[in-house]
Amino acid sequence: MCVNTIHNYDVLVDAREDRCPMPLLKMKMALAKMSSKEILCIVATDSGSKKDIPYYLGLTDLSLLEQKEDNDVFTFVIQKN
Repeated sequence: MCVNTIHNYDVLVDAREDRCPMPLLKMKMALAKMSSKEILCIVATDSGSKKDIPYYLGLTDLSLLEQKEDNDVFTFVIQKN
């Protein structure tokens, strides 16, 4: 679940038990199926996600709406443009 997010989302990717590079790959696969302006929430516990996901988003036209860390759980809310 996308905990304590201020944004509503259309798609949830729960990658809490996945190790690098699976959270990023699952996020990319979900985004590929989404329509423009839809919002994705991804939750991960792999510490690499903290760097990998924002870096990847910086290379794309995707918008990072929110990023949180709570007890080693990383939450990202992303809008497909």
